[in-house]
Amino acid sequence: MRISELSRRSGVSVATIKYYLREGLLPAGRQISATQAEYDESHVRRLRLIRALIGVRGLSVSTTRELLGALAEHAGDTHLQLGLALGAIRLGEETGEAPSEAAKVDALVEELGWHVHESAPARAVLAETLATLRTLGAPLDWQALLPYARLAEHTATLDLDQLDGIEDPLEAAERALLLTVLLEPALLALRRMAQQNESARRYAGG
Repeated sequence: MRISELSRRSGVSVATIKYYLREGLLPAGRQISATQAEYDESHVRRLRLIRALIGVRGLSVSTTRELLGALAEHAGDTHLQLGLALGAIRLGEETGEAPSEAAKVDALVEELGWHVHESAPARAVLAETLATLRTLGAPLDWQALLPYARLAEHTATLDLDQLDGIEDPLEAAERALLLTVLLEPALLALRRMAQQNESARRYAGG
């Protein structure tokens, strides 16, 4: 396909496609003349992933370029590729945890039997949240998080079920990214609605 068709198929403007080509985010097409190139489905999938990384995850162009390079380097390792795309793994970054709460996070992960990398950013987020609760006078024991974690397991199963049948790793990474980032506000909204319903059931008095 020509670049105009690539633009239509991917939803990315021609000017932006040319910018991505210059910046090395998108591989060059096959030259068919001095001024024209031809593109294929791999370019469509790559552009959709780039758009998701920049527009949905909010990454910079340089970080996206680095991440795309890492995805290519680890082609064939679906687990690692999904972790990179979703930000569950961050290359070349140290993730700090609230020291006094890190052990609680470790205990929670061990109790659940989860395989979560020691430098996963989510560990730090959880530790910082527990630390904040403690400083505000509402300490939460890690055991209290176990029922929530089991619900999260079920959600994760539903998430990855959506990837069944997708063979192309770039397409799988894009789909996982969209489902994770864009569905999070909807999941929070469902929680709020469920809380309202449960409050009405318990306290509204008919």
